[in-house]
Amino acid sequence: MLYYLFEYLDKVWDLSGAGAFRFITFRASLAAALALLISLFIGKRIIDWLVRKQIGESIRESGPAAHQSKKGTPTMGGIILLIAMIIPTLLSARLDNIYVLVMVVATLWMGVIGGADDYIKVFLKDKNGLRSRSKVIGQVGLGLLIATLLFYHKDIAHLALKTNLPITKYGLDYAKLGWDPTMVWLAYFAIIVFIVTAVTNAVNLTDGIDGLAAGTSAIVGTGLGILAYMTGNIKLATYLNILYIPGSGEVVVFMAALVGACIGFLWYNAYPAQVFMGDTGSMALGGAFASVALIIKMELLLPILCGIFFVESLSVILQVTWFRYTKRKYGEGRRIFRMAPLHHHYELGGMAEPKIVTRFWIVTILLVIMTFTLLKLR
Repeated sequence: MLYYLFEYLDKVWDLSGAGAFRFITFRASLAAALALLISLFIGKRIIDWLVRKQIGESIRESGPAAHQSKKGTPTMGGIILLIAMIIPTLLSARLDNIYVLVMVVATLWMGVIGGADDYIKVFLKDKNGLRSRSKVIGQVGLGLLIATLLFYHKDIAHLALKTNLPITKYGLDYAKLGWDPTMVWLAYFAIIVFIVTAVTNAVNLTDGIDGLAAGTSAIVGTGLGILAYMTGNIKLATYLNILYIPGSGEVVVFMAALVGACIGFLWYNAYPAQVFMGDTGSMALGGAFASVALIIKMELLLPILCGIFFVESLSVILQVTWFRYTKRKYGEGRRIFRMAPLHHHYELGGMAEPKIVTRFWIVTILLVIMTFTLLKLR
């Protein structure tokens, strides 16, 4: 919104300094600062409101014994993240940009699904929350919506499916598959649905100890924001031999708001946590990461950039698969890890929560650096 106001002031009134709003870097910095301040300002008030409403975390008895002391800690703190992400985006980004609309819709969509899960856990006293089938339907629905917008919207003309533009080496070149157009269309939609579902679930599983998901998301968000800036800048895109996507620079504004919101949320979520983000926050962050990666055509870099999220998810898959296999074969289920997701494995091994979180942050930073290193590989 502010973009249009200052554009008017610059053109009509020739107001000194108003032209700064034309620059993505300026608006991204503003969005990050606003998101940080909003999360800090409203955080305490929302936490107090959650306490008054007795919206506290219910701890599973099957979880680590040390987590029982966290019972009653306010949850659904993802509301803080959503407010701190969306308001700065609406103020600082260009709202006529389709990519901004896709990211806002994806974030709110998954935030609502996560909020429904938290509501069932807190108010209906069902520790299992929203049924897995309902979550999957919501994730698939979002995937189909994103795929439809990216495929058919008139303002998006960069896809290899629709033009002869060169495709990035880190995106998926559907046009060169040599398939029937119908098969290409089905593959495109199926892959997008899979990415949305995988990323949102992976971020959700990572939210298990104080500060882990928020801190990791801030680091990953920074990496995705830089990648978005590169794809939206024709000189950088040409130099790095990646796909130039006109208009994708606005993604940077949204990612800056996400990073600022996560850092501000850490003020209250760092060990010992005063509030948990719950599925409201973790699924919203997953929806944001998935949509951004799809927009900037960096799908194949996700397993590295979001490596921590995917390792956490993989640890659960391996644990469940091995347990079921050994139970069927030997009559007794066996485990690979002490407990899954992976952070609980280290926690039950005696490692303190702050040390686990810090080391996971360090690994995430290394993975982001590795991702940028891969950009120069020919």
